[in-house]
Amino acid sequence: MSTTNYPSATPQSQPPKKDYKNLVIGLLAAGFLGTWGYLLWNNNKQEQVQTQQQSQITKVTDEKGQLQKNFDDALVRLDSLTGTNNKQTAQLNEANGQIGKLKGQIRGLLNKQHLTEAEKKKAEDLIKELNDKVSSMEQQIAQLTQDNQQLTADKTQLTQDKEKLTNDLSTTTTAKQELEKKVDIASTLNASNISITPMHERKDGKDKETTTARKVNKLVIGFDVANRIAQTGQTDVYVCITGPDGKPISVPALGSGNFTSRDDGDKIYTAKVPVDFESGKSKSVQFAWKQNSEFMKGNYKIEIYHNGFKIGEGTRELKKGGLFG
Repeated sequence: MSTTNYPSATPQSQPPKKDYKNLVIGLLAAGFLGTWGYLLWNNNKQEQVQTQQQSQITKVTDEKGQLQKNFDDALVRLDSLTGTNNKQTAQLNEANGQIGKLKGQIRGLLNKQHLTEAEKKKAEDLIKELNDKVSSMEQQIAQLTQDNQQLTADKTQLTQDKEKLTNDLSTTTTAKQELEKKVDIASTLNASNISITPMHERKDGKDKETTTARKVNKLVIGFDVANRIAQTGQTDVYVCITGPDGKPISVPALGSGNFTSRDDGDKIYTAKVPVDFESGKSKSVQFAWKQNSEFMKGNYKIEIYHNGFKIGEGTRELKKGGLFG
């Protein structure tokens, strides 16, 4: 066997090499699929968690919104009651104080961003308690309102009764006044048989009738008075004498003065004559008028007044008299 350094033209046989390419590709593919599957599963899991959380948030939000609505409704009822019953707040101060505390507690819970189940339960209980107290207030106010309505009705009835009584009293008073006025007028005495006699009173005490003015020193005035309904008793009759000069004769020292007549108002009277009258009977009245001055010639007018009305009058002439008069 020969040995040479030259390569032989005849190829030598070698062992075959292993092919790892497909294995690597397979492993990479499996790893990729696994990673993708995990990512897909993880993403789906996160979406499920997010959906669940969102549902919980929505539920909590809805529950909180319902709680807020219930609270707001209770406040509306409370405000309505408070607004329409301001006059009755004194009787409901204690309930208002308790409700104020409940409102503060409920607001404190609802102002939180998230509520625990315990807090939600507490809010529900507080709102229920609030509604119970509002309902109790409604009942109290309803009773008070009913009482007030009854009081108002009673007051209205009493006011109407008072007005009726006042009107009846006014009508009765008016009728009574009118009746009294009629009786007053009807009880005015009537004068008749009026006489005016000029007299000369002599020194011996004997009187002599005369028409000569310079001899007359008194006028004797007589008349009869009567009235069927006038009450028995003393009454005053006013005699007004007007002299020939047209002026009323008034001597205060002899009892002259003023009275109020129904037609002419304030009027001067010469003499006030008291009359003792007996109901249903005629009474003769006579008095003498003496004055502290001479009588003048001319006509003397006599007017008789009772109860403010003129009930009679007469005239008497006094002459100058004498041979040259």
